Amino acid sequence: MKKIYALFFIVSVVTSLNCFAQKAQSDNGDGTYTNPVIAADFPDPDVICVNDTYYMVTTTMFVFPGVTVLKSKDLVNWEYCSNAVPRFDFSKCYNLDGCKRYGHGQWATSLKYNNGKFYLLFITLDEGGFICSATKAEGPWQITKLPKGFYDPGLFFDEDGKIYVAHGYSEIRMTELDKNFAPISKDSLVYKGDIRKGLEGTHVYKINGYYYLYCTYGGLDGIQVALRSKNIYGPYEQKIVMSEKTHGPNFGIHQGALIKTNTNEWWTVLFVDSGPFGRFPSLQPVTWTNDWPIVGVYGKAVITYKKPNVGKSYPIKILPTSDEFNSKKLGMQWGWNHNPDSAKWSLKEKSGFLRLKTASVVDSLQKARNTLTQRMFAYYSDTLASIATTKMNFEKMKDGDIAGIAVFQDPYAYCGIKKLNGKNYIIMVNNGKVIDSVVVNGSAIYLRANAIYGSGAAHYGGGKAATGSGDAYFSYSYNDKLYSKIGNELKMRFNLKIFTGNKFCLFNYATKELGGFVDFDWFRTSAGSIKQ
Repeated sequence: MKKIYALFFIVSVVTSLNCFAQKAQSDNGDGTYTNPVIAADFPDPDVICVNDTYYMVTTTMFVFPGVTVLKSKDLVNWEYCSNAVPRFDFSKCYNLDGCKRYGHGQWATSLKYNNGKFYLLFITLDEGGFICSATKAEGPWQITKLPKGFYDPGLFFDEDGKIYVAHGYSEIRMTELDKNFAPISKDSLVYKGDIRKGLEGTHVYKINGYYYLYCTYGGLDGIQVALRSKNIYGPYEQKIVMSEKTHGPNFGIHQGALIKTNTNEWWTVLFVDSGPFGRFPSLQPVTWTNDWPIVGVYGKAVITYKKPNVGKSYPIKILPTSDEFNSKKLGMQWGWNHNPDSAKWSLKEKSGFLRLKTASVVDSLQKARNTLTQRMFAYYSDTLASIATTKMNFEKMKDGDIAGIAVFQDPYAYCGIKKLNGKNYIIMVNNGKVIDSVVVNGSAIYLRANAIYGSGAAHYGGGKAATGSGDAYFSYSYNDKLYSKIGNELKMRFNLKIFTGNKFCLFNYATKELGGFVDFDWFRTSAGSIKQ
């Protein structure tokens, strides 16, 4: 019987901008929290409150199950609620069948609740518009393709029963929809961005008689603005409500949602481009001045701040990352790189193991189906790396098969076993090039990936680091005690060709013939020294 594995992190209080506790969650345990509110790739957030629960949807693009919905009782401690789209069967490209959808797929999603139903409205750049609906945020969700798609849509149910969507890039337009979310009006231009190119990410609210379009001028140095009008079609006036230029965990904070608590506090969840680990959500207080929602405190985004007052206290929660593969279902932290071939993986064929069978014959990891991925999490420290370790049994691999652990974006790298001419080799591949190769014996091996998000808050908090790279390196062991480094370092990047943060991956693909498989015993993550 496998040993049950658990990892607990010390919770300590953040006392200054440059002193981050070595922990895995935002809640400091003393009535305060530290941004980012989730230190991982959850971009383009939209957040709503239904009864006493807050729900957030984020972008997952080409990863399925996807369109991740989280829930929270206090806006600080989040947990997985559902992945609204288990798979996306609207193009063969989502099966990596001769084409791909890296950098495409589901984009910024609008989350609303109306008349007892949850709605998710999003666009894919290639397939168009889609609406998902459910009576419970936990699902099941029903997905429907729409006759028209809307870029960065902001869905809005007005008090008179009419339905609208605000949408567009640089030029924001308003369209009335019918009950089936098909357009029944023209796309009316209501505002043309005049600060710079790229006004987008619109969310629509009606507050105190004003219609508000809560938008961003995106980019690393993003600017959050509010537009307001007494008429939904305008004219709108504009105000900058946040423009954070201090390098650190809130540099360029932008694009997200306004939220009112049951205690009448106002907050906003925006995101920050945070380097190779992706785009991290940030929770900021909002005050109203002359009917404008002003973000932060005295014009500055907060790093450590008092938690929202939601009427009671709730326990600290940590989003899961490790997995013993003892369940009959994958944890909600996992997603496949494009749609999986469901017949080629199993948690049941060997109890307590994830079995990955080769699903297609390809020449690179980028084309391989059934690559299982999850987000990398930064820790609230300036000296730690995010470490992923797995134990893999490889005795049933076929000649030409390659299986192991990867850090995936563009560029990517991996460490794993390659079976060639009857021999097993442990190899390290960096962006398609074999860097190192060692003959191995036996049938099982421990593989490890260390992803270093750098020294200093700016490395996981945006600013210059968001355009730079972090390092990742790989090692292996025969006993899970002594690890040997293999190959060279991957210079991680956040490349818009992929458009998601770097991810840890488990994979197995064939280069010659199908029929082989590997068994992953467990996958465990931890924080560690950059020298480890």
